[in-house]
Amino acid sequence: MAVQSVGVIGAGQMGNGIAHVFALAGYDVLLNDISVEAMQAAVATIDKNLDRQVSRGKVSAEDKAAAMARIRTTTEMADIGATDLVIEAATEREDVKNKIFASVLPYLKPETILTSNTSSISITRLASRTDRPERFMGFHFMNPVPVMQLVELIRGIATNEETYKTLVGVVDSLGKISASAEDFPAFIVNRVLVPMMNEAVYVLYEGVGNVRSIDESMKLGANHPMGPLELADFIGLDTCLAIMNVLHDGLADTKYRPCPLLVKYVEAGWLGRKTGRGFYDYRGETPVPTR
Repeated sequence: MAVQSVGVIGAGQMGNGIAHVFALAGYDVLLNDISVEAMQAAVATIDKNLDRQVSRGKVSAEDKAAAMARIRTTTEMADIGATDLVIEAATEREDVKNKIFASVLPYLKPETILTSNTSSISITRLASRTDRPERFMGFHFMNPVPVMQLVELIRGIATNEETYKTLVGVVDSLGKISASAEDFPAFIVNRVLVPMMNEAVYVLYEGVGNVRSIDESMKLGANHPMGPLELADFIGLDTCLAIMNVLHDGLADTKYRPCPLLVKYVEAGWLGRKTGRGFYDYRGETPVPTR
Protein backbone atom coordinates (compact mmCIF):
# COMPACT_ATOMS: atom_id res chain seq x y z
CA MET A 1 0.00 0.00 0.00
CA ALA A 2 1.38 3.39 -1.01
CA VAL A 3 0.47 6.26 1.30
CA GLN A 4 0.84 9.73 -0.20
CA SER A 5 -2.00 11.71 1.36
CA VAL A 6 -3.03 11.81 5.02
CA GLY A 7 -6.25 13.04 6.61
CA VAL A 8 -5.97 14.18 10.24
CA ILE A 9 -9.26 14.52 12.11
CA GLY A 10 -8.95 16.85 15.08
CA ALA A 11 -6.90 20.06 15.08
CA GLY A 12 -5.95 20.08 18.75
CA GLN A 13 -2.55 19.59 20.35
CA MET A 14 -2.06 16.07 18.97
CA GLY A 15 -3.67 16.73 15.58
CA ASN A 16 -1.52 19.75 14.76
CA GLY A 17 1.61 17.88 15.82
CA ILE A 18 0.71 14.90 13.60
CA ALA A 19 -0.01 17.21 10.65
CA HIS A 20 3.35 18.93 11.27
CA VAL A 21 5.47 15.75 11.07
CA PHE A 22 3.63 14.30 8.07
CA ALA A 23 3.89 17.52 6.06
CA LEU A 24 7.58 17.84 6.90
CA ALA A 25 8.12 14.25 5.73
CA GLY A 26 6.61 15.04 2.32
CA TYR A 27 3.01 13.86 2.68
CA ASP A 28 0.02 15.89 1.53
CA VAL A 29 -1.94 16.65 4.69
CA LEU A 30 -5.62 17.51 5.04
CA LEU A 31 -6.49 18.72 8.53
CA ASN A 32 -10.13 18.49 9.61
CA ASP A 33 -12.04 19.92 12.55
CA ILE A 34 -15.60 21.07 13.23
CA SER A 35 -14.13 24.45 14.25
CA VAL A 36 -12.60 26.73 11.62
CA GLU A 37 -10.95 28.70 14.43
CA ALA A 38 -9.31 25.52 15.78
CA MET A 39 -7.87 24.75 12.35
CA GLN A 40 -6.56 28.30 11.95
CA ALA A 41 -4.94 28.08 15.39
CA ALA A 42 -3.44 24.69 14.48
CA VAL A 43 -1.86 26.01 11.28
CA ALA A 44 -0.47 29.00 13.20
CA THR A 45 0.99 26.63 15.80
CA ILE A 46 2.59 24.46 13.12
CA ASP A 47 4.10 27.57 11.50
CA LYS A 48 5.50 28.74 14.85
CA ASN A 49 6.91 25.30 15.73
CA LEU A 50 8.54 24.97 12.31
CA ASP A 51 10.08 28.44 12.77
CA ARG A 52 11.57 27.17 16.03
CA GLN A 53 13.06 24.17 14.21
CA VAL A 54 14.48 26.48 11.53
CA SER A 55 16.07 28.73 14.17
CA ARG A 56 17.73 25.70 15.73
CA GLY A 57 19.09 24.48 12.41
CA LYS A 58 16.99 21.31 12.41
CA VAL A 59 14.89 22.31 9.38
CA SER A 60 15.80 24.53 6.42
CA ALA A 61 13.66 27.53 5.53
CA GLU A 62 12.91 25.88 2.19
CA ASP A 63 11.72 22.66 3.82
CA LYS A 64 9.57 24.68 6.21
CA ALA A 65 7.91 26.54 3.33
CA ALA A 66 7.32 23.29 1.44
CA ALA A 67 5.78 21.64 4.53
CA MET A 68 3.39 24.53 5.11
CA ALA A 69 2.34 24.39 1.45
CA ARG A 70 1.40 20.72 1.86
CA ILE A 71 -1.13 21.42 4.64
CA ARG A 72 -4.74 22.19 3.77
CA THR A 73 -7.77 22.42 6.06
CA THR A 74 -11.39 21.38 5.66
CA THR A 75 -14.57 21.03 7.68
CA GLU A 76 -15.92 18.42 5.24
CA MET A 77 -15.55 14.70 5.92
CA ALA A 78 -16.02 14.05 2.20
CA ASP A 79 -12.64 15.70 1.59
CA ILE A 80 -10.97 13.50 4.20
CA GLY A 81 -12.37 10.40 2.48
CA ALA A 82 -10.12 10.95 -0.54
CA THR A 83 -6.90 10.43 1.45
CA ASP A 84 -4.86 7.22 1.69
CA LEU A 85 -4.48 7.22 5.47
CA VAL A 86 -6.90 8.70 8.01
CA ILE A 87 -5.76 9.46 11.57
CA GLU A 88 -8.42 10.28 14.13
CA ALA A 89 -6.93 12.55 16.79
CA ALA A 90 -9.97 13.75 18.70
CA THR A 91 -10.62 13.80 22.43
CA GLU A 92 -10.12 10.58 24.42
CA ARG A 93 -13.81 9.59 24.48
CA GLU A 94 -15.02 6.47 22.76
CA ASP A 95 -18.43 7.89 21.84
CA VAL A 96 -16.81 10.88 20.12
CA LYS A 97 -14.44 8.62 18.18
CA ASN A 98 -17.27 6.32 17.07
CA LYS A 99 -19.26 9.31 15.78
CA ILE A 100 -16.24 10.50 13.82
CA PHE A 101 -15.70 7.12 12.21
CA ALA A 102 -19.39 6.82 11.35
CA SER A 103 -19.32 10.23 9.66
CA VAL A 104 -16.21 9.55 7.55
CA LEU A 105 -16.91 5.91 6.54
CA PRO A 106 -19.30 6.71 3.64
CA TYR A 107 -16.56 8.73 1.91
CA LEU A 108 -13.52 6.49 2.34
CA LYS A 109 -11.80 4.81 -0.58
CA PRO A 110 -11.88 0.99 -0.30
CA GLU A 111 -8.11 0.86 0.23
CA THR A 112 -7.87 3.69 2.79
CA ILE A 113 -6.30 2.75 6.12
CA LEU A 114 -8.26 4.06 9.11
CA THR A 115 -6.44 4.68 12.39
CA SER A 116 -6.95 6.17 15.84
CA ASN A 117 -4.44 8.11 17.90
CA THR A 118 -6.19 6.86 21.04
CA SER A 119 -3.92 6.46 24.02
CA SER A 120 -5.96 3.79 25.80
CA ILE A 121 -9.22 2.66 24.12
CA SER A 122 -9.64 -0.83 22.63
CA ILE A 123 -8.63 -0.87 18.96
CA THR A 124 -10.58 -4.08 18.36
CA ARG A 125 -13.77 -2.47 19.68
CA LEU A 126 -13.29 0.75 17.69
CA ALA A 127 -12.53 -1.26 14.53
CA SER A 128 -15.65 -3.41 14.95
CA ARG A 129 -17.83 -0.32 14.44
CA THR A 130 -16.29 0.32 11.00
CA ASP A 131 -16.48 -1.38 7.59
CA ARG A 132 -12.74 -2.16 7.54
CA PRO A 133 -11.50 -3.81 10.76
CA GLU A 134 -8.73 -5.48 8.76
CA ARG A 135 -7.45 -2.03 7.69
CA PHE A 136 -7.86 -0.39 11.11
CA MET A 137 -5.07 0.18 13.64
CA GLY A 138 -4.05 2.16 16.68
CA PHE A 139 -1.53 4.81 15.63
CA HIS A 140 -0.49 6.40 18.93
CA PHE A 141 1.90 9.35 18.74
CA MET A 142 3.57 10.76 21.83
CA ASN A 143 3.20 14.40 22.88
CA PRO A 144 4.73 16.72 21.69
CA VAL A 145 4.63 14.92 18.35
CA PRO A 146 7.43 16.83 16.54
CA VAL A 147 9.85 16.08 19.39
CA MET A 148 9.00 12.58 20.62
CA GLN A 149 10.52 9.67 18.70
CA LEU A 150 8.11 6.86 19.57
CA VAL A 151 4.90 5.78 17.84
CA GLU A 152 2.93 2.88 19.30
CA LEU A 153 1.35 0.61 16.68
CA ILE A 154 -1.59 -1.38 18.03
CA ARG A 155 -3.22 -4.15 16.01
CA GLY A 156 -6.82 -5.08 16.64
CA ILE A 157 -7.80 -8.73 16.48
CA ALA A 158 -8.77 -8.34 12.79
CA THR A 159 -5.91 -6.10 11.58
CA ASN A 160 -4.14 -7.68 8.63
CA GLU A 161 -0.39 -7.94 8.13
CA GLU A 162 -0.33 -5.64 5.09
CA THR A 163 -1.86 -2.79 7.09
CA TYR A 164 0.63 -3.29 9.91
CA LYS A 165 3.64 -3.37 7.57
CA THR A 166 2.41 -0.28 5.74
CA LEU A 167 2.24 1.70 8.97
CA VAL A 168 5.68 0.47 10.06
CA GLY A 169 6.97 1.93 6.80
CA VAL A 170 5.08 5.18 7.35
CA VAL A 171 6.60 5.58 10.82
CA ASP A 172 10.07 4.94 9.36
CA SER A 173 9.46 7.63 6.73
CA LEU A 174 8.69 10.15 9.50
CA GLY A 175 12.09 9.47 11.06
CA LYS A 176 10.44 7.97 14.12
CA ILE A 177 10.59 4.56 15.79
CA SER A 178 7.61 2.22 16.09
CA ALA A 179 6.83 -0.10 18.98
CA SER A 180 4.24 -2.84 18.58
CA ALA A 181 1.75 -3.12 21.43
CA GLU A 182 -0.99 -5.66 22.04
CA ASP A 183 -4.55 -4.41 22.25
CA PHE A 184 -4.97 -4.24 26.02
CA PRO A 185 -6.07 -1.15 27.98
CA ALA A 186 -3.62 1.80 27.63
CA PHE A 187 -1.15 -0.32 25.61
CA ILE A 188 2.50 0.07 26.78
CA VAL A 189 3.44 3.69 27.50
CA ASN A 190 0.30 4.82 29.30
CA ARG A 191 -0.14 1.47 31.08
CA VAL A 192 3.11 2.32 32.89
CA LEU A 193 3.13 6.13 32.84
CA VAL A 194 -0.38 7.21 33.84
CA PRO A 195 -0.66 5.01 36.96
CA MET A 196 2.64 6.57 38.09
CA MET A 197 1.11 10.03 37.75
CA ASN A 198 -2.06 8.84 39.50
CA GLU A 199 0.11 7.54 42.37
CA ALA A 200 1.80 10.95 42.57
CA VAL A 201 -1.67 12.50 42.97
CA TYR A 202 -2.35 10.01 45.79
CA VAL A 203 0.91 11.09 47.46
CA LEU A 204 -0.35 14.68 47.25
CA TYR A 205 -3.88 13.69 48.36
CA GLU A 206 -2.55 11.86 51.43
CA GLY A 207 -0.30 14.76 52.42
CA VAL A 208 2.95 12.83 52.04
CA GLY A 209 4.38 15.70 50.01
CA ASN A 210 3.28 18.91 48.34
CA VAL A 211 3.28 19.56 44.58
CA ARG A 212 6.76 21.05 44.55
CA SER A 213 8.38 18.36 46.70
CA ILE A 214 6.81 15.51 44.70
CA ASP A 215 7.96 16.88 41.35
CA GLU A 216 11.43 17.83 42.57
CA SER A 217 11.86 14.41 44.20
CA MET A 218 11.15 12.59 40.93
CA LYS A 219 13.25 14.97 38.83
CA LEU A 220 16.27 14.90 41.11
CA GLY A 221 15.83 11.47 42.70
CA ALA A 222 14.78 9.47 39.63
CA ASN A 223 16.27 11.70 36.89
CA HIS A 224 12.88 12.33 35.26
CA PRO A 225 12.90 15.35 32.90
CA MET A 226 9.52 16.49 34.26
CA GLY A 227 7.86 15.80 37.58
CA PRO A 228 4.74 13.57 37.45
CA LEU A 229 2.33 16.37 38.40
CA GLU A 230 3.92 18.79 35.94
CA LEU A 231 3.65 16.08 33.29
CA ALA A 232 0.00 15.40 34.14
CA ASP A 233 -0.72 19.11 33.65
CA PHE A 234 1.08 19.00 30.31
CA ILE A 235 -0.91 15.99 29.08
CA GLY A 236 -4.22 17.26 30.49
CA LEU A 237 -5.82 16.02 33.70
CA ASP A 238 -9.00 15.06 31.84
CA THR A 239 -6.95 12.80 29.56
CA CYS A 240 -5.14 11.26 32.55
CA LEU A 241 -8.46 10.58 34.25
CA ALA A 242 -9.94 9.08 31.08
CA ILE A 243 -6.97 6.68 30.79
CA MET A 244 -7.21 5.68 34.47
CA ASN A 245 -10.91 4.96 33.99
CA VAL A 246 -10.15 2.79 30.95
CA LEU A 247 -7.55 0.87 32.96
CA HIS A 248 -9.83 0.50 35.98
CA ASP A 249 -12.83 -0.61 33.91
CA GLY A 250 -10.86 -2.81 31.52
CA LEU A 251 -8.63 -4.63 34.02
CA ALA A 252 -10.89 -4.55 37.12
CA ASP A 253 -7.92 -4.06 39.44
CA THR A 254 -8.18 -1.61 42.35
CA LYS A 255 -4.59 -0.46 41.79
CA TYR A 256 -5.93 1.50 38.82
CA ARG A 257 -8.57 3.40 40.83
CA PRO A 258 -8.34 7.11 39.90
CA CYS A 259 -7.32 9.27 42.85
CA PRO A 260 -10.32 11.27 44.17
CA LEU A 261 -8.19 14.42 44.04
CA LEU A 262 -7.59 13.91 40.31
CA VAL A 263 -11.36 13.57 39.84
CA LYS A 264 -11.91 16.77 41.85
CA TYR A 265 -9.48 18.79 39.72
CA VAL A 266 -11.22 17.62 36.54
CA GLU A 267 -14.63 18.44 38.01
CA ALA A 268 -13.34 21.95 38.77
CA GLY A 269 -12.23 22.36 35.16
CA TRP A 270 -8.60 22.66 36.29
CA LEU A 271 -7.23 20.48 33.52
CA GLY A 272 -3.63 21.70 33.44
CA ARG A 273 -1.79 23.94 31.02
CA LYS A 274 -4.61 24.10 28.47
CA THR A 275 -7.00 25.71 30.96
CA GLY A 276 -4.43 27.79 32.85
CA ARG A 277 -4.71 25.81 36.09
CA GLY A 278 -4.07 22.28 37.22
CA PHE A 279 -1.58 21.17 39.86
CA TYR A 280 0.12 24.43 38.92
CA ASP A 281 -1.38 27.84 38.17
CA TYR A 282 -0.05 29.00 34.77
CA ARG A 283 -1.73 32.39 34.63
CA GLY A 284 1.32 34.34 35.84
CA GLU A 285 4.86 34.62 34.52
CA THR A 286 5.96 31.41 36.27
CA PRO A 287 3.88 28.35 37.27
CA VAL A 288 2.83 28.32 40.92
CA PRO A 289 1.69 25.13 42.76
CA THR A 290 -2.01 25.10 43.58
CA ARG A 291 -1.49 22.87 46.63
